[in-house]
Amino acid sequence: MKSRDLELASFYLLFDLLILNVAIVVVGIFDIGYSADRYTGITIYLLQGNLAALISYLTFNRSNPYLQDSFKKRAFLNLKRTVVFIFFSSIISLLFIPLDYSGIFFLKYTILFYVGELSFHWALFNYFKYMRSKGINTKHILIIGYNETAWVLRKALESDFLMGYKFVGFVSDENTEYPDWVGYPDQLLSLISKHHIEMIFVTMSMFSEENKLDEYYRICTSNGIHLRLIPEDQHWDKTRLNRVSADKLVVINPQEVPLDNSLARISKRLFDILFSSFCILFIFSWLFPILTLIIKLSSKGPVFFVQKRTGINNRIFNCIKFRSMYVNEHSDSKQATKNDSRITPIGKFMRKSNLDEMPQFFNVFLGQMSVVGPRPHMLNHTKEFSELVRFYLIRHYVRPGITGWAQVNGFRGITDEVWKLEKRVEYDMQYIEGWNFWWDIKIILLTVFNRKIYWNAG
Repeated sequence: MKSRDLELASFYLLFDLLILNVAIVVVGIFDIGYSADRYTGITIYLLQGNLAALISYLTFNRSNPYLQDSFKKRAFLNLKRTVVFIFFSSIISLLFIPLDYSGIFFLKYTILFYVGELSFHWALFNYFKYMRSKGINTKHILIIGYNETAWVLRKALESDFLMGYKFVGFVSDENTEYPDWVGYPDQLLSLISKHHIEMIFVTMSMFSEENKLDEYYRICTSNGIHLRLIPEDQHWDKTRLNRVSADKLVVINPQEVPLDNSLARISKRLFDILFSSFCILFIFSWLFPILTLIIKLSSKGPVFFVQKRTGINNRIFNCIKFRSMYVNEHSDSKQATKNDSRITPIGKFMRKSNLDEMPQFFNVFLGQMSVVGPRPHMLNHTKEFSELVRFYLIRHYVRPGITGWAQVNGFRGITDEVWKLEKRVEYDMQYIEGWNFWWDIKIILLTVFNRKIYWNAG
């Protein structure tokens, strides 16, 4: 299976190819010595450069694709890769490119390519370094176990800005005088709550008689916490489980879902950006002034209703909707019911047509939500529902959505009976465990064109 090394290397390859093609086009446009009547020949250089870059990627040592290197070391690694790129480009030129093509042109775009790569890595390194120093988009982690493997893991996670992990401490039954020790394994639930933990790494012998993996799995899954296992006995590990490497450590993911794959997350996020941008520019832009006027004329209060809801990794965000109710003191604690007197006349129409959800495309664009995913709930409902339905918090492994698999199957609105909530969670888990891009497209089409209209209370 694909490892995180390969996913990150593929991520860098895409950006390298983008930088390379931009470099070739820029040199082709601004190189005065390259006659205008031969600009069509730039396609030869595009083919040459991209083919050489792909061959270099397959042959050059791709170890350590993370951001833990100093910029000086990264510059040297890029220089070595550029030399390999020049070597293969030269071979391709000798074999396939006519003699009248310019070597100076090739030299110019190669230099620009190298400078572009350095600029990209410098900007990426400093961006993530700044973000992590401010605690932005970081995951708070605990490491269960206090051994050499645990220390190597900590060093690897803290040195890699791209991963975005914030180490909180070690959990162990052993000597409490160890540095960074925060508690015992039987205190795990309270430690998760106290330190806002989002991921737990377990480093222990798989053969130990005191193996508590089942208990850790139950606690993490019930509370929406990501769990990763790092065996101390790594010399024997030949498992076919999903594995990623962190500083040459084998990391097992017992909760594997499709969106754990970096490329899957990137493709879903790119779709969210494109789709939300289209809706904001071509629908919301003209709908906003119309609904603003109608909402203001129908009742007193703001145009938008902003409510704190629970998002990915149990993080709280401000969910935006068009206000569909009269201003009231129960809006953050009481679900709307059918024929609810708090709903305004225009609010009834907006809720039936889902127009009240339109502002959430801004949440999608900002990365707080996705177009498709489990619907987010009010904070007090998150706590209440998690106590009623086991594994409810698994819904927070992914970004919440404007629409979802549960919604298009009729499970939306008020959850006044436990069985309704259980069915909603069941459909949400089906989606999370079986996600693929075309499933998202299907759900969007069902949301837009399904004739069966369900009353909206969410």
